[in-house]
Amino acid sequence: MALVTLNEAKVYLRVDSADEDVLINSLLVSAENYCADVARLTDDDWKAVNAEPTENDSRELSGKRAILRTAILFTIGYLFEHRESADRDDLTLTLRSLLFSVREGGF
Repeated sequence: MALVTLNEAKVYLRVDSADEDVLINSLLVSAENYCADVARLTDDDWKAVNAEPTENDSRELSGKRAILRTAILFTIGYLFEHRESADRDDLTLTLRSLLFSVREGGF
């Protein structure tokens, strides 16, 4: 399972056609990786967050999913809108703010 599907990303971006599916899918993968990196999630943490939700999931895990989902959608939107001139520093600062509550401690 993915936190954000291609169809959900297209709805968020208000894209109706399949013309940009390859680009959006690429941005989706990049956004997931970028958000996981900014949140400093380990591979195991990412697998847990990105797994199919169950009724036994903790509130903490459900909260992480919601926050990361929002951050991924924001990142996709930013990268889609600023294809030519994305400011990675600005994006990173915004994501740090969005992901503050799930961001793991320093290395």
